[in-house]
Amino acid sequence: MRLGTRRSKLAMAQSALVADAVSKVTGRPVELVEITTYGDVSREDLAQIGGTGVFVAALREALLRGEVDFAVHSLKDLPTEQPDGLVLAAVPVREDARDVLVARDGLTFPRLPEGARVGTGSPRRMAQLNAYARDHGMTIETVAIRGNVDTRIGYVHGGELDAVVLAAAGLSRLGRLGEVTDFLSVDTVLPAPGQGALAIECAADNADLVAVLGELDDPFTRVAVTAERSLLAALEAGCSAPVGALADFPQALDSGRAGGTPTAGGQIVKEMRLRGVVGTTDGSTLVQLSTTGPVPETHDRARALGRELAAEMLAKGAAGLMGERAH
Repeated sequence: MRLGTRRSKLAMAQSALVADAVSKVTGRPVELVEITTYGDVSREDLAQIGGTGVFVAALREALLRGEVDFAVHSLKDLPTEQPDGLVLAAVPVREDARDVLVARDGLTFPRLPEGARVGTGSPRRMAQLNAYARDHGMTIETVAIRGNVDTRIGYVHGGELDAVVLAAAGLSRLGRLGEVTDFLSVDTVLPAPGQGALAIECAADNADLVAVLGELDDPFTRVAVTAERSLLAALEAGCSAPVGALADFPQALDSGRAGGTPTAGGQIVKEMRLRGVVGTTDGSTLVQLSTTGPVPETHDRARALGRELAAEMLAKGAAGLMGERAH
């Protein structure tokens, strides 16, 4: 079977994990097919070229042309609209959803020096880092950066930046968690909708493959990211907007599960909490809300939960904080 993947080290590592899992389920070999996306070759600012969805289009085109059988994406890169002809066949168990700091001299975020330069390509991270700094009497400068993990961490090692912010899940899949100097609490920085989760996509009319890939699906992760992405869609925001969202399971957090996602074979979990944040990139204004209720029993109910929280956020002024809203 042919698995379409981006060429970056992280994408290849993620795809290799999925390839192994699919091989175990099917007993068939899986070949990685490397595909270059516009997002990989362009050095333009993500917000200017269409957000993180630019990493997805080429993979989806290869699927629709039948050049690959299935594709693996970072779920946070997927636009919220599912295209005709393709189906999200599986969302495996989520990795740690948090953001992390990689800083010089082993510094944690609260111990960064006055005027520290902190690199990130994400308006969402900028908004929340600046808000935290403002609330705690810190002065930081958030610096817009692009590039792969090596490039970003290289800015710290080269002395151009004091720290960079990355996703814990990506560093974990690359075996580089040892370079993290601080795990940022989701109370400080709420992750991107779907962060830490992978998406396995294939042609909707390939029922046999949909069924096989479906064995890798984790129902708790699926319902959580469905609510998060519904909130993002209801805010009419693209995946480069300054929106954070996380659905987690308080009982799973109590038992120490990273990201608050129980596994399918875990304890009985009755409640899900959904949190959302929208802010101006300078951190001067944030709209943060949360809701807790029974774990949604259907994807429609999960989507409704996201829409409901988004409506409350819009009523509190979220729309005015997002710049241009995506349509």
